[in-house]
Amino acid sequence: MTNIEHFIEIGIALSSEKNHDALLEKVLKSAMELANADGGTIYSISVDNELVFKTLLNNTLNIHLGGTSKEKINYPNIPIFKYGESNDSAIVAISAASGKIINIDDVYACTEFDLSAAKTMDRKIDYHTKSVLTLPMKNHHDDLNGVIQLINACDEKGNVIAFKSDIERVVSALTSLAGMIITNKELVDDMENLFNSFSQLIASAIDKKSPYTGGHCRRVPEITMMLARACHRIDSGELQSFSMTDEDFNELSVAAWLHDCGKVATPEYIMDKAKKLETISDRIELVNTRFEVAARDIYNSQQLDGNDKVEKLQQLESDREFINTANTGGEFFDDDKIQRVYQIAKSYHVAIAGTKQSVLTEDEVYNLITKRGTLNAKERKIINGHMDVTVEMLEAMPFPKHLQRVPEYACGHHEKMDGTGYPKGLKRDEMSIPARMMAIADIFEALTANDRPYKAPKTLSETLKIMGKMRLTDHLDPDLFMVFIKEKVYLEFAHQALDASQLDDFDINQIPGCQTS
Repeated sequence: MTNIEHFIEIGIALSSEKNHDALLEKVLKSAMELANADGGTIYSISVDNELVFKTLLNNTLNIHLGGTSKEKINYPNIPIFKYGESNDSAIVAISAASGKIINIDDVYACTEFDLSAAKTMDRKIDYHTKSVLTLPMKNHHDDLNGVIQLINACDEKGNVIAFKSDIERVVSALTSLAGMIITNKELVDDMENLFNSFSQLIASAIDKKSPYTGGHCRRVPEITMMLARACHRIDSGELQSFSMTDEDFNELSVAAWLHDCGKVATPEYIMDKAKKLETISDRIELVNTRFEVAARDIYNSQQLDGNDKVEKLQQLESDREFINTANTGGEFFDDDKIQRVYQIAKSYHVAIAGTKQSVLTEDEVYNLITKRGTLNAKERKIINGHMDVTVEMLEAMPFPKHLQRVPEYACGHHEKMDGTGYPKGLKRDEMSIPARMMAIADIFEALTANDRPYKAPKTLSETLKIMGKMRLTDHLDPDLFMVFIKEKVYLEFAHQALDASQLDDFDINQIPGCQTS
């Protein structure tokens, strides 16, 4: 193979390798092959400006440490500088500090450098180091990103010879090529890390925005990735042919962290609304004050006798307690309760500052008759609008090719398989499998969360009963839900994050839609 052919092959291999340690090992092996060297070591640079052993090879001794091997290199890092000066006790440090190639014909005849460490190592491993070629790896900005050291060049008969000048130039060209490729990969990795960190930073900011949903943006990615790994490993059923690469997992993780990014535009008083009458503060105290005034008026009434007063005061107190209970929200506020709110508003009036008014204002009635939770219809529309903002934000971002599906994944967690979800009303066949995973993760987290002020956390059995019904009503993807059940994803997360009181005993086959046999 000619040098040109060799470089083409090396270039293709280097540019296609994604594992950093494997990439460095390929660089070392290529350098050894070009120079016909018996051994070699490649080093990376630590943040502390030290040389870190990455791969060590020796053909004669049959040694392969680091890199793609399972053998760790237990040698300590080599400082490039000591006390502000070049570390002259190591050739690799001198080469790194000076940026120069060091070519030694015979270690035992050389007097220019301190080679006592190499000689000591020879005695320790029963080896004879003669020729040494040490080259700094630099990129196009002349920045150092590693060092290669080759040992004992050999001729065609296997005799150890010096590293010739033409070999030095060829290997130097290889290190320059490798330096640029490594730098480009490091830039890509740094950008990837930056983007991942930024995604998590946004999620953390949203969680901190509301003290009542402080872990939602963190827990949903955890559940999503648990389900994704389960779908990847399953080898039966409808998803047996489904698989994900490392890049796919990363893309889904980014999407999961960004799934609620639109909540940056949601008003805090809506996100934090713990009671039906709460805005900046809970208005129930104002309502209770009006009831107290109404009680005073009944007590002071000249038209009522003692028994009537007692009866009306008792009814007033019962109605006041009902309104306080109604203010807490809940799973379902039925029509009878709604009618009672209307009746209370009509039944009691007080005079404040000479103006007669109901104990309940029109706006207070509107909030109190909310059927589920604490958000009224207008507020529910506003909070649902966070998905429109999420779509707008993510679809406007110039995601690189390997992250282009992030918007689709992230914006699918409120869609339903029958097309009645939001923001786009997508049906099951219009969504990717990872996007459908997000809905299961989001719902499971919301039901089991113990930091919601308007509801108690559900137990596992309660949660799965609700989700099972959602599966049967074409809300959740049936195949993914069965993986969630069969692979015990729910239990894996429960043991990590839920309170012990939520881990109740139940027969999974009694959960709607969860028959596993």
